[in-house]
Amino acid sequence: MGDRQGLVLGSLPQGPAMSTPTAPAQRSSHESPSAADAVGSGMSEFISFAIGDDQYGVDIMAVREIKEWSNVTPLPSQPEYMRGVLNLRGAIVPILDLRCRFGQGLTSATPMHIVLIVQIAGRPIGLLADRVLDIVSFEKSQIQAVPKVVESERIDFLSGLAVTGGEMLALIDLDHVLPAQPANQATPVQQVH
Repeated sequence: MGDRQGLVLGSLPQGPAMSTPTAPAQRSSHESPSAADAVGSGMSEFISFAIGDDQYGVDIMAVREIKEWSNVTPLPSQPEYMRGVLNLRGAIVPILDLRCRFGQGLTSATPMHIVLIVQIAGRPIGLLADRVLDIVSFEKSQIQAVPKVVESERIDFLSGLAVTGGEMLALIDLDHVLPAQPANQATPVQQVH
């Protein structure tokens, strides 16, 4: 569990998927191709994580930090999926419960859960999930469109699907995780000075 605490993007390796969830903190960057090589070859890299039995991924370039769950300060009159805010080195960061945002009920968060600090529209946002799984790489051509058999709000959060290690990985479209805001409302993230 200590491997996940405060794991900063700079310590995450670049390259193919690893076999254990704790490997990111143990592997050095010289063991795999650089990010520039991955971009040049049409490769995409994602951090995969779990919510229940489902596997999701977010673009590794959007992830700034991975933290273990800690108590947050709840705010009044917020949607149920907005768990509250935390102070992260002077930035007030809203924490979204992805399980709840996807319509699966609130997460009973424990120190075993993780928060991925991602950049959405230039702002830090925390995404509460069950656990980090891996760093995965695959060709952009391997990403398939999400079939829209039924209209579902959950589908709007996804940018595509990919199969990695025999498992389906749903790729999150971070730009659609936050609801659209009327222009006259303030943003949920304010910088503390």
